[in-house]
Amino acid sequence: MATDAESVVRAAYHAAEGNVLDVQGFADLFTEDGVFNNVVAGETYRGEHLGDLVTFMGQLAPDLHRELHRVHVAGNVVSVELSIRGTVTGPFETPAGVIQATGAKLDIPTADFWYIENGKIKEFNCYVGVSVMLAQLGVYPDFAGGVAASAAS
Repeated sequence: MATDAESVVRAAYHAAEGNVLDVQGFADLFTEDGVFNNVVAGETYRGEHLGDLVTFMGQLAPDLHRELHRVHVAGNVVSVELSIRGTVTGPFETPAGVIQATGAKLDIPTADFWYIENGKIKEFNCYVGVSVMLAQLGVYPDFAGGVAASAAS
């Protein structure tokens, strides 16, 4: 049986699934001062922007699914090891330019840490395997001078 904290986290994952995409439902799971940190990208979302990344990912890969491999609950902290999976059918904007839809299959290793307070998400820290994601999109590092987008060119 799921704990209260785990139930909140599982509800958030469900709301962010490509076949559900309940952005408002996702945002409503957060406390009034709740925060969503996309740690690897250095982005923080609050208030009316809590669902921005959910919307973006749903547009990038409408069949988006999060496969939860391990869920650990310690009081009001929930740690999850997962894979973000989906098919890229939308453009992906990067600092190096736009990567057009490729039909690439994503299977991105991710670690999420959720901090629950009074039945709501106070803080959500998401660590996405960006290097794996970019490789799956066909973007490879150019160690001589930045990023070369082989699939985008």
